[in-house]
Parts: sequence; structure tokens; C-alpha cells
Amino acid sequence: MNVFRKSSKLWISVFVIGLLVFSLVACSTQTTEEPAKEEAKKEASKDDSPKEETKKDTEKFPSKPVNYIVCFNPGGESDITARAQQKPLEEVLGVDVVVQYKIGGGGAVGWQELVNNTDPDGYTVAGFNLPHIILQPMVREDAGYKTEELKPIYLFQSTPNILVVKKDSDIKTLEDFVNYAKENPGAVTIAGSGSYSANHLGTLEFNKEAGIQTTYIPASGSGEAVPQLLGGHVTALMTYTTMGIKHSDDMRILAVASEERVPALPDVPTFKELGYDYVEGAFRGIAGPPEMPDDKVKVWADAAAKVNEMPEFKKKLEDLGFEILNIGPEEAKKLIAEKAEYYEKILKELDLIK
Repeated sequence: MNVFRKSSKLWISVFVIGLLVFSLVACSTQTTEEPAKEEAKKEASKDDSPKEETKKDTEKFPSKPVNYIVCFNPGGESDITARAQQKPLEEVLGVDVVVQYKIGGGGAVGWQELVNNTDPDGYTVAGFNLPHIILQPMVREDAGYKTEELKPIYLFQSTPNILVVKKDSDIKTLEDFVNYAKENPGAVTIAGSGSYSANHLGTLEFNKEAGIQTTYIPASGSGEAVPQLLGGHVTALMTYTTMGIKHSDDMRILAVASEERVPALPDVPTFKELGYDYVEGAFRGIAGPPEMPDDKVKVWADAAAKVNEMPEFKKKLEDLGFEILNIGPEEAKKLIAEKAEYYEKILKELDLIK
């Protein structure tokens, strides 16, 4: 009996000691595993962060629809170009190109909206025109934007000015027009696209060169100016080669303001041929807001260049009277600076600025 009791006590002691040893081992294991788990979580978190960062940095641009603002009425050169570019640009960029109209102020309303864009992420661009973006801030006290605020991306085409009258007009030649204007000073009206545009400046330049006085009537776009002529509301129209070709059945082109004859209008003489040192027209391209990143500018510029090289697109524009240009961002900046000096001189000669 005593032996049994002693044996029982011994087994109880062994059992208690075993429990204590197990508890100590378990605690030790848990204490060791917890920091290891926390460290593993931190390492995993570190591994995940760069992957997310890399994905964000290398995201394709553009990855959603882009907005292309046209600053003039439908039917004019800016609209014709944007519509011709729309599908080819979608093909190159791989996203939808949404054409929007922001009309008014000879383009100033659209350009003001562009430079005030609070998110210059490359998803909104606008067509822009020379000399418009130079002349308006020079002449107007507040054009709503400054020339240097527009970030040029690409200049892709140009059109010379032309002077036209209705097909049934008694004015048959440029000489007839000049003589009529001299006989009726101030009574001859000439419509054109916008104020302080290539058409407006061109009218003022030709007035000075020919020694005549005419009245310029601005329209919100070259397409909008055409009905003024065809409806008999004005004597003539200072417009672009494109409008002359498009409305050739209803208009008589008196002369083209280019250095040489335009291939699409081989029978139309230049002003220079007829004795007037007058060359003027518009350059067109696309621009972004002032803070648009350079890498996004490059994507747009490369896309515009590719579109210009598409044979079908190129032929379409040339047949319409456009001259295809391929002027990238840096070259466009230089051209704008050169033109600014030239136009400042012209405006001073015309007494429009001091």
C-alpha cells in the first residue's frame, strides 16, 4: 500500500514536470514565430509596393478616350482637318478621339479653356492657328490667354489666303476689284474667319499694299463666312484655298497669297504675279495646356506625324487645298517666335500697336 502511494506520487510529479516543460517549449516557439511572421509580412509588403509603383509608372498612354477641341465652327479648315484626322488618330493611339467645339472670339474661347485646364494630363488638346494665337494677345487687352501658354505639339498643315467674289459678280479680275475699291472707299466689304486672324490681317495687309480702304466683317469661322458672300451680304471674301476649291461652282478666285501657284489651283495667279507683294495664310496644328508633360506631347506628336504619312489622308488634304507640314514641338516653338517678330512689325506698320 505504501509502495502504491509512493508510485502514484512519483507519476504525478513526472506528469506535472512534463506539463511545465511542454508549456515552456510552446511559449518559446510562439515567441520565436510571432516576430518571424511579422517580418515576413513586412517583406511581403515591400515586395508588393514596387510592383504597384511599376505598374502605375508604365501604364500605357493614352488608356482612355482623348478630347480634341476645335475652336471654330463646323465646316471650316480646323474642323475639316480634325474630322479627317479623327479615325486615323484613333487607329494610331488605340483609343476614341472625341471632337468637341469651343467656339468664339476667333478661336480665343477654346484656347482660353485649354490653358486653364486644371488637369494637363495629355487627354485634352486643341487645334491652334497661326497667326491667330500671336495676333490676339498682341492686339487685345485681354485675349484670355497668352501665346506662350499654349504648348505646341505639332504643326501639320497650312493654307494660303485667297480673295474671292461671287461667280456672277461684275468683278472679273483683281484689277477690277482694286479699281472698284478705289472708286468706293470704305464701301467694299470683305468677310473672313475671325478677328486678328490670317484673313483679317491679310485684308489689312492687302489694303495697304493696294492703297485701298475696305471694311472687314469677321465671322466665327471660314465656313461661316461663306454664306455671307453667297447671300450677297458682302462684296468679297478673304478666305483660304480650301474654301475656294470646295465652293468653286459659286466663287471666282481673283488671286492667291502664296509665293508660287498652288497645285490644286493651277489657273489662279498669285498676288505677286499681279504686282502686289502680298503673301499671307494660316498654319494649323495641335497644342496642349502649359503644364502638359513632355512624354505625353511626344505621344501626340508621333501620332500626328504617322497620320500625315498615311497616303489616303495625305491625298485627301492636298486635294482639298491644304499644304502638308511636319513640324514637331521644338521646331514649332521656333516658328512661333519668328512669326511673333514678323507680325509685331506688321502690326506696328498698320498702326494697330505701338
